[in-house]
Amino acid sequence: MGDRTSSVERSALMARIRSQNTRPEMIVRSLVHRLGYRFVPNDRRLPGSPDLVFVSRRRVIFVHGCFWHSHTCGRGFRPSTSAAFWEGKLRGNVARDRRVQSELESRGWSCLTLHECELSAPVIDAAMWRIIEFLER
Repeated sequence: MGDRTSSVERSALMARIRSQNTRPEMIVRSLVHRLGYRFVPNDRRLPGSPDLVFVSRRRVIFVHGCFWHSHTCGRGFRPSTSAAFWEGKLRGNVARDRRVQSELESRGWSCLTLHECELSAPVIDAAMWRIIEFLER
């Protein structure tokens, strides 16, 4: 089955997808702030502009969308239309994630990656404890 949306409509839909200040990112920011930690959001001085940067602790948190970063949960599916395009795009995202994390670690930063599926109601407590453990290490 082909795409039922025209290229102009598809372009408009894709343009609405944000890379910063997404709902999962805002959930993590709110949670971290309520826990009493202070951070710099999306610091462009660091590779990959990490979502939350804890400068004094030399720690960063990335909040990834399951689809865009090929997470293994149910949300990290591969579209059946334009399969070659999406395969290349999503593999490129994963490769960039690895490259950025490696660069940060070589500079002495510790990284934590959270996926959007970890931030829903039944599992958010586990994410909170992962964050606390990560920041207090």
